[in-house]
Amino acid sequence: MYLAKVIGSVVSTKKDDSMRGRKLLMVRPMLIDPDNPSQFKPGANTIVAVDTLGAGEGELVMLAQGSSARQADGLKSLPVDAAIVGLVDTVNVLGKQTYVAKDS
Repeated sequence: MYLAKVIGSVVSTKKDDSMRGRKLLMVRPMLIDPDNPSQFKPGANTIVAVDTLGAGEGELVMLAQGSSARQADGLKSLPVDAAIVGLVDTVNVLGKQTYVAKDS
């Protein structure tokens, strides 16, 4: 799994029938900054992921990719390569709190 920040949404009116009704979000992986491990820095890539939990823009999420993404509830037979499988409440790195969700 990876940590990623939701940076937007994707709307696709024409897609595989099995994907109808699925919410698609644009996410950017978040990496621990090697110069300051108490902070994240954004990765260079962006990924379209199926949202299984109702994530929103700006949230930090757990992202599964590849065949692991299809293990999320209801995705087994879908053509999915990335799925949001967790909403992050807090992250601690080297004894320091790196992230706290706004609702926590």
